[in-house]
Amino acid sequence: MTKSLFALPLSAAMFATLLAAPQCAFAKQQTVSLNVPTMDCATCPITIKAALSKVPGVARVKVSYEKREAVIVYDDAQASVADLKKATEDVGYPAMLKMSR
Repeated sequence: MTKSLFALPLSAAMFATLLAAPQCAFAKQQTVSLNVPTMDCATCPITIKAALSKVPGVARVKVSYEKREAVIVYDDAQASVADLKKATEDVGYPAMLKMSR
């Protein structure tokens, strides 16, 4: 005789996982642009991209030396704009949120 999956008791860990799962549904990817005016050489984007890529939740980073800009796609449940700005500042490149028009 086969027992139904629904007839089996839930362990505390399984129950906690089920309760936590809906919270993940509220996370969403965001895209933000940061002005990084202190980039002064063509190798600066490499350092900035490496720092931003280490922030948990960051999915993609594109850094443009010509525009002095970093465009970051990230999970807003794992990272914030403040986290991204801190990452660039920690490697010597203070950044400001670029306002969209």
